[in-house]
Amino acid sequence: MRIAALVSMLAVSLLLATPAHTADKVKIGFLSTLSGPGAGLGVDIRDGFLLGVKHLNGKFGNLPVEVVVADDQQKPDVAKQEAEKFLKKDKVDFMTGIVFSNIMLAVGPQAFEAKTYFISANAGPSQYAGEQCNPFFFNVAWQNDNLHEAMGKYVQDKGFRNVVIVTPNYPGGKDAVSGFKRFYKGKSEEVYTKLGQLDYAAELAQIRSQKPDALFFFLPGGMGINFVKQFVAAGLSKDIQLFAPGFSADEDVIKAVGTPMLGMFNSSHWNHDFDNPENKRFVADFEKEYGRLPSLYASQGYDAVMLMDAAVRDVKGNLDDKAALQKALQAKHFKSVRGEFKFNSNHYPVQNYVLRVIGKDAQGRVTNKTMGTIFANHADAYVSQCKMK
Repeated sequence: MRIAALVSMLAVSLLLATPAHTADKVKIGFLSTLSGPGAGLGVDIRDGFLLGVKHLNGKFGNLPVEVVVADDQQKPDVAKQEAEKFLKKDKVDFMTGIVFSNIMLAVGPQAFEAKTYFISANAGPSQYAGEQCNPFFFNVAWQNDNLHEAMGKYVQDKGFRNVVIVTPNYPGGKDAVSGFKRFYKGKSEEVYTKLGQLDYAAELAQIRSQKPDALFFFLPGGMGINFVKQFVAAGLSKDIQLFAPGFSADEDVIKAVGTPMLGMFNSSHWNHDFDNPENKRFVADFEKEYGRLPSLYASQGYDAVMLMDAAVRDVKGNLDDKAALQKALQAKHFKSVRGEFKFNSNHYPVQNYVLRVIGKDAQGRVTNKTMGTIFANHADAYVSQCKMK
């Protein structure tokens, strides 16, 4: 059964259901970036999420699942309008899907005020990990700094001493710089771009003049694709080693850029070659369903589904018992495609982070290979600031 058919079948069956608050179904508001330069990320989260729903036969426990999808267009005002519809008109039981942290920070207060659990499958702003942590926010992916911290440690350990950092000027970008420099202690220069920028001629000229021995970049979606292409075309890859967090060197970027990505090191908490039964099933079925390897974004969408399902099962479908639902989410009674992890007291993951390198697999595909562990059971830097109410 294809995903489209599943969604259609769910929609028809759920027309006959009574309102969500009678707990005869679970209604999920999926709000993500599905258009514009960042669309590939939202699409991957959505596709992983819907595959998870399919694997659960369209149900959380015995309750049918309805997924309402909206595009935030990577605009905070649009996102807030769509969230308002989810919370007041659709009366969703959970929200998920947001890619970008500025969108998450705009929408979070609406969900929290409505006492609706937001299960983030990506955005992990430092604010919600620290002083603004909230009982109604769980992040199944990471805290924004984490992959950057891992890459900073690796670059430091390898002896690079003059690094340029390129990142967009928005909350996620600032978290990237903070994370990288928390573990990298050499000389560094920061270059901030506009969020959604696609032409990097000025930045590349600046980088050439600075003559670094390494460059660390965090440019989500189409931004990273264009940057790597232009970086290689400018001849800078001959003298400057590229490093990136996993989301700037994942399957979406690799597919668009190709062989110029070979040899690039990046950090992640997941890879398609992880050897556990849940991941093997996820990767095989994702390839079968969509005709491409999954990205880490897709893996996070998938795990978000499994977390919700486990929690709904634990509370036996009683979605009105918010305290019990929070305990069930915290308990995390499911097996993740990444392997073992747990939630910290701020509802962010404590987990391993690995080094990946882009090479060719046995089928000749340009893709990531796991090389080893950078951090084991790593927690974010902000949890001590969280005083969960």
